[in-house]
Amino acid sequence: MAQDQMTQTTSKTQRRLACLAVMLIVVLAVLGLALNGLSTKVLQRLWQDILQRPGGTMTFRFILQPIMAAIAALHDGLRDARTGRSPYFWTLLTSRADRGARLYEGVISTSRIILLGLVMDTIYQVIVLKTFYPAEAAIVAVALAFLPYMVFRGPITRIVRWRRGDADTRAASADDSPDR
Repeated sequence: MAQDQMTQTTSKTQRRLACLAVMLIVVLAVLGLALNGLSTKVLQRLWQDILQRPGGTMTFRFILQPIMAAIAALHDGLRDARTGRSPYFWTLLTSRADRGARLYEGVISTSRIILLGLVMDTIYQVIVLKTFYPAEAAIVAVALAFLPYMVFRGPITRIVRWRRGDADTRAASADDSPDR
C-alpha cells in the first residue's frame, strides 16, 4: 500500500533517478571489490582516505550534502507527521512488511543528493588521490546523503507530533478553563 502511494506521488524522473543512484552504488561497490578486493590493507587505506576527506579539498560537501539530506528528511518527516505514519528509522527496524517501500521512499528523496555525492567524490579522488576507488565513492555518497536522511526523518516526525500534541493540549486546557 505504501508503495502504491509513493508511486502515485513520484514522477517518472524521480523513480529513474532513484534507480540510477541504486544501480551506480551497486556497480561501484562491486567494481571496487573486483578491482581492489577486501583485505586488511584495503580497509586501512579506505578508512585513512575517508578520514582525510573532511579536512582537505572540497570540504564543503561534508556540510552541503548532509544539509540537503536534512532538508529532504524535514519535508518527508513533516508529511509523515501529517499523515500519521510511524517514524522512518523505527519502521525500517521493526516492520519487515513496510521496510522495502520505506527504503524506496528514502532513496527517491535522496537520489539527487547521492548522485551529486558520487560526482563530487569522483572529482575529489581524481584531483587529490590521483586515482579512483569506486567503492569509496559509493560509501562516501551513501554516508553523506542517505545516512543523515535516515537519522533526521524520524526525529523530525516525532518533534512535529510532540509540538502538535503540546499545542493541542494547551488549547484544550484554555477552552476548559473556568475563566471563560
